Amino acid sequence: MSLWFRSHTALRFTVLLAGIFAGCTNAPTPKESAAAAPRKSTIVFMTDFGTANDAVAICKAVILGIAPDARIMDITHQVTPFQIEEASRDLFGVTPYYPAGTVFLVVVDPGVGTSRKAIIVKTKKGQFFVLPDNGIITAVIERDGLEGAREIANQNWILQAAVSSTFHGRAIFSPAAAHLTEGWDYGIAGPEVPQLVRLSPKTASVEAKGVRGEIIGLDDPFGSLISDIPKEDFAALGYALNDKVPVQLNGKTVILPFVKTFMNVPVGQSLLYLDSRDRVAIAVNQGNYSRKFAIEPPASIFIPKKFGSAKPVARK
Repeated sequence: MSLWFRSHTALRFTVLLAGIFAGCTNAPTPKESAAAAPRKSTIVFMTDFGTANDAVAICKAVILGIAPDARIMDITHQVTPFQIEEASRDLFGVTPYYPAGTVFLVVVDPGVGTSRKAIIVKTKKGQFFVLPDNGIITAVIERDGLEGAREIANQNWILQAAVSSTFHGRAIFSPAAAHLTEGWDYGIAGPEVPQLVRLSPKTASVEAKGVRGEIIGLDDPFGSLISDIPKEDFAALGYALNDKVPVQLNGKTVILPFVKTFMNVPVGQSLLYLDSRDRVAIAVNQGNYSRKFAIEPPASIFIPKKFGSAKPVARK
């Protein structure tokens, strides 16, 4: 056997051993296990920060500083300031379209700096939610089930240099979301949260004479009024497509045609329709109902049963 061959073989063996030892040295510990979330999962971001300041950009910079390859998508940053129920509805509507492992980062946090907890929630669907414990997650876990919840208390998950009493999106929520998308186990973020704050949102009520509800939001930028009256309750009133429906808005009656879509009425005319989430809504074809008639949420809405129709049946 030549000297060159023996030397080359010894070198290859040395390199192989070095690789094995390096692999053992760098092997992830259970605390670093990626089992809880796929690596490089998407972060889906929502706030009430608006876009007229640098807050959203700062949060994204913090995320990329920890997870340079993170993919960040936005729901909206135009949630009406401080409106937890609105944020909850938007989150509820979006999450079914994302896969397990997605990290939802939601900062609508009127209680920032108080004793409210910063938490990570995992649903039985396998999605993660980084948000304040103020009820935003209520509708989602009622539908998808709760796997577990942890308080964000691990100091290694917090941007210590940026901690303030008014901007937890930067120092706490964004770093936690970044750690999750890098594959860190949410179980080491902090202690278990045994009881989450729950919302008790208002719902429409079925009465002998009709259905009473509330205008809960606007379909901006179009200014359409969104109510909390579901399709089933409206159907029980007895109206058919193209009927004229008397609707009381803040106690004032307006007559609106019930149609399938906007162009079923002339441009500039008002209409009543069922929106994409099967709720009663009111709009102006190619106009802005809220601005035209000076109605903004919260506002009351009452729709009587159609004359001669069956008495509405309460929801089960």
